[in-house]
Amino acid sequence: QVQLVESGGGLVQAGGSLRLSCAASGRTFSRSIMGWFRQAPGKEREFVATINWSDTTTYYADSVKGRFTISRDNAKDTVDLQMNSLRPDDTAVYYCARYGSTVWRTALLRQSGRYDYWGQGTQVTVSS
Repeated sequence: QVQLVESGGGLVQAGGSLRLSCAASGRTFSRSIMGWFRQAPGKEREFVATINWSDTTTYYADSVKGRFTISRDNAKDTVDLQMNSLRPDDTAVYYCARYGSTVWRTALLRQSGRYDYWGQGTQVTVSS
């Protein structure tokens, strides 16, 4: 079993920054591919970023590339999302999730259905 708990959400003005953190429990965290998704009101959940188990490979949605940075600390069982230059359209509930395979296949990483454990989400609101 894996449990994921997100924190760090809040209200920020456009152009500001927030850092989200996801604390994981479970023996397999250090070998897991981890990702962040988000869901805005009335919209489908969308992929944001993912990181492989060794912390050397990352993959981002085009909409956040250059503004967001995903990182992990396997010693602490955490995966973070540093969000800079935030925009109102970044407003959403942000979810941490574990990918259901240890095989890195970029074409599949954006698919939420391939993640098997999810956190409860943390709200990020960006005001204009």
